[in-house]
Amino acid sequence: MADLKVRYKFMIAIAVYSIKGGVGKTATAVNLAALAALDGEKTLLIDLDPQASSTFYLKVKPKIKTTVKKLLKGKSPIEKSIKATSLVHLDILPATHSFRETEQLLIQMKNPDNKISSILNQVKGSYKWVFIDCPPGISYLSSSVFRAVDVLLLPVVPTTLSIRTHEDLLEYLEDSPLRKKSKVLAFFSMVDRRKNLQRAILDEFAVHQTGFCDTLIPYLSDVERMGLLRRPVVDFRPGSDASKAFENLWAEIKTAALTPDSRKK
Repeated sequence: MADLKVRYKFMIAIAVYSIKGGVGKTATAVNLAALAALDGEKTLLIDLDPQASSTFYLKVKPKIKTTVKKLLKGKSPIEKSIKATSLVHLDILPATHSFRETEQLLIQMKNPDNKISSILNQVKGSYKWVFIDCPPGISYLSSSVFRAVDVLLLPVVPTTLSIRTHEDLLEYLEDSPLRKKSKVLAFFSMVDRRKNLQRAILDEFAVHQTGFCDTLIPYLSDVERMGLLRRPVVDFRPGSDASKAFENLWAEIKTAALTPDSRKK
């Protein structure tokens, strides 16, 4: 694990989540975490997706020094499983295939909604930013994440089905709200303006949108190359269109997360 001498007065946790897969969730989590680290602030990326794509992108072995059950029960300190990445200030809690057991374990535990909060409490003071790459779907795990984070970030592809899924999620959150003062932010991901339907949806939301960031993340080959190079695009192609888009998105999210309430810079 990387050196954690810096102590922060507060920590902000951001979950990147979608009910469905294939919406650019992991690319977003990895690049935003990288940008936070490039700002010079200690950042932790927690990969909760059993596919371990964030772990793969950052060239970290999908292995932890304990069991998922011990992590969830607090019987094994999270610090022992956190690993440094090649980016200064960025650490990761890698996912493993055993994370597939998480849902069944949570079902069997008391107060499952508090388990992710308990894990995050272990690293308060050590990190300024924590990003969580969530697996898709509504589950006990997602509910636990919702109640633990300061910002729930929702990538939405500008298609009819993705918009419908997003609206369903917002309805769900009305009945199962986040914890007090937490924020929900959405943004359009994998945008391809060559497609007529996408342009029509974007034009409509430009007039009526609420809860969406202004930044659009385009569907570009540089983002796809992350899998080949196993590096965030903001690292291997700074200044590119893809990098600028993630930088703009990060600026919006950071501003929203730090909006004066109970926190001060």
